[in-house]
This record gives sequence, structure tokens and C-alpha cells, in this order.
Amino acid sequence: MMWTTAVLLLLLPHLLSSTDTGNSADLNTSEPVIEDFTDAPAKAQKTHGGVKGRNTCSIPCDITVKLLRDEKHSVCGQLQQSLLSFGRSTRKLIRDVMEEQHRALDILSSQVMELMTRVQTLTSEVQRSNMETFSIKPVQSHGRDCSDIKDNLISVVPKIPSGIYIVHPDNTDSSFEVFCEMDYMGGGWTVMQRRTDGLTDFKRPWADYADGFGHLAGEHWLGLNKVFHIVNQKDTRFQLHMALVSHDDVTSYASYDDFQLDSETQFFTLHLGRYAGSAGDAFRGYDQEQNQDTAPFSASDVDNDGCDPFCSINNHTVESCSARHNHTGWWFNQCGLANLNGSPEDLELNQGQRMHILWDTWRQKGVPHAIKSVTMKIRRIATNN
Repeated sequence: MMWTTAVLLLLLPHLLSSTDTGNSADLNTSEPVIEDFTDAPAKAQKTHGGVKGRNTCSIPCDITVKLLRDEKHSVCGQLQQSLLSFGRSTRKLIRDVMEEQHRALDILSSQVMELMTRVQTLTSEVQRSNMETFSIKPVQSHGRDCSDIKDNLISVVPKIPSGIYIVHPDNTDSSFEVFCEMDYMGGGWTVMQRRTDGLTDFKRPWADYADGFGHLAGEHWLGLNKVFHIVNQKDTRFQLHMALVSHDDVTSYASYDDFQLDSETQFFTLHLGRYAGSAGDAFRGYDQEQNQDTAPFSASDVDNDGCDPFCSINNHTVESCSARHNHTGWWFNQCGLANLNGSPEDLELNQGQRMHILWDTWRQKGVPHAIKSVTMKIRRIATNN
């Protein structure tokens, strides 16, 4: 279109000039047309020059405007077509990229699912392999109890460290872990209970006290079934020892030279020998009503405390000693004067609202010590031949 316009602009003066040099008849007949066609420009020339030039010609303004307008419309149309074409190609490109991303995500998701399936399969195989290994190869124990471990190692190890060991008592089918104290009063102690920081909750039902709970290296209750298997080995006798520490760091102990425990069918009834120590015999108390020796074990859901249907203690009616001692387990006999599984000392609570770790016979100026920590441990002391 632009080329066509340029050609017309070049040829138009020549066309007009050839018309001007023709015969007179043609000139006369064409002059009105020229007059009409160039009326305004001719008049302007006569005004300024007096005489119209023979070969002078100019392009009418309306034709120039029309040509320029057509040229503008043509350029605008081409630009619009270019923009539409660019928009279509851009949308197609974006659509193709999104489809490619969706395909890549689908492939990645399938690979992740396949990987998860393989991991689950591998985990199941490892667990099954471990179960088969343990069922075929039982864990090797270090001895029958901590006293036996000490006796076995004393000749080969100059200093036996305290820590977690594996024991397998006589007449049992399984091994289990215990914490052995090897540097306290000659060593060989199997820890039965430990309270140190109050982080382990001793508010537990019967099943927990029977099986054990807590962490062996910290606060824990070994479990009455395990203690029963240890102290009921053939030709053995065990000592029970309680090590006490008060909040003002005073230490004391209570020891019994013969400690026996009945089975769970007899509610793990306690049997104690002669007392020795500096903390007093709280297990037996001051009179027979307070005596916890030969008492069965009680918990929050198994009541063997002798309060049937209730006990009167310090002018208070008590239906459950476990409930009075914050639902902990112990060998209660009308509650008694000892419960080393009681709640840690809490100065914000009144003593009458909740019983703390209790060993009532350990007193200072007539007042029981506030106990900060305690360890119950047993050790083999003799073998009957």
C-alpha cells in the first residue's frame, strides 16, 4: 500500500502536465474540470502571482488526506493482526508449558508413591527380620542379678561401673534390663525404685506397678513381677535397702536383712526381716495397726489396704489409702507410716491435701523430714547350701 501511494504521487504531476500541452479543444474542454479540481489553489496563485503558471500543479489536499488516512488504517490493521497473532502464540506457549509442568508433577508423584511403597515394604521386612532374629537368638544376659554380675566380673574388672545390665534370674523364661549400683556400699545392688527429680509420674494403676515404668537411668519403678523373679531364685536371700535424702541434704537409710515377695496371685505380699539403719522402722511403725510387714500391695484400681469399708486416721475418714496418697501404689495397711512412691514435695499444697514421699519415723525435732530423693535397692546377701 505504501509503494502504491508513492507511485501515484510521482506520476500525478506528469499526467497533469501532458493534459496541459494538448490541442486547444481538449484544453478548453478540460479547463473547467481543472478549474473545479484546483479551484482554491488557482485562485491563490492569481492573487499572489497575477498569472497561472503553464506547468504548475499541486496535489489536492483532500486527496493527500485520503491517502494518508488510508495508509494509517492499513498500518493499524497490520499492527492489530500482529498483536492478535502474538497473543495467540503466547497463550499457546503458556498452555504448553503448564501442560508440561502437570505431566512432570504427575510423573514425580508416581515416583514418590512408588518410593513410599518400597520404604514401607522394607520397613516391614526389617521388623519381621528383627522379630525372627530375637525369637531365634535371645539377648545374652550378664548374670542372674546385679550381685551375680558383680561376683562374675570382680576378678577380671578392677572397677565395675554402675549402669544398665541385662539379667536372667533362675526359673524364668526371659531376660530384662535393670540398673546396677556398683559403687554404693560394696556394690552389687539391683535398683528397685528411684525418685530424684519428680519428672516421672507415680500415679499409676496396678498393671504399671506390676510390669514397671519410667527410665532405668533416672526415675523408675522396676516392676513387682521382675522383683519377684529376682528375690525368689533358688538358694538365695536378699537384703532390702532404702537410701533417703532430705530437702536440706541430710542423708539416712533403712535396711532389712531378709526381703521376700509373694507372686501376683497373692498381690505381691511383702515379708521383711530384721531392721537396721538411722531412719527408723517406718514399715512396722509404732504399733500393730501401723505395721505394713506382711501387707499386700495396693494401687488405685486394686484396694488391699485393710480399710474396709473405711479407716479413721487423725480423725479423718479414709476409704482408700491409695487415693489419700495421690493414687500411688504401695504396701498399705490402714495406710501406715511409709510410702516412698508418694508425690514429690510441693510447698504450694497443704500436707493434709496430698501425702508426699513418706518415711514417718525419720524425724528432726519431732517433725518428719521432707524427702527429696530416695532409692530402693536389693542385694543378695547369702546363699544357703
